[in-house]
Amino acid sequence: MSTVTTRQTTVRNTSRNTTEADGLAIASFLLGLPGLLLFNIVLGPIAITLATLALVRGTGRRGRAVLGLVLGIASLAILAVTTATSHGVLMDFGS
Repeated sequence: MSTVTTRQTTVRNTSRNTTEADGLAIASFLLGLPGLLLFNIVLGPIAITLATLALVRGTGRRGRAVLGLVLGIASLAILAVTTATSHGVLMDFGS
């Protein structure tokens, strides 16, 4: 009796972890996409963190997690390039 209960609990926990990991993968993609244009410094690291957590937890949506990771890294790369090419000034309201 104990063995059956333990197996059912393990299956439920595994499916719950997969569902949570799938949600993290989707969230990383949805935050990484607008992070390319808006709020790069905030959305990029969040997308990278969520994608990494989803991959570590074994998501069923591996492609979406990898895409969220790539978009997060790309948003930080865009931020670095725009900061370097504008000499650290991203907006100039006084000229």
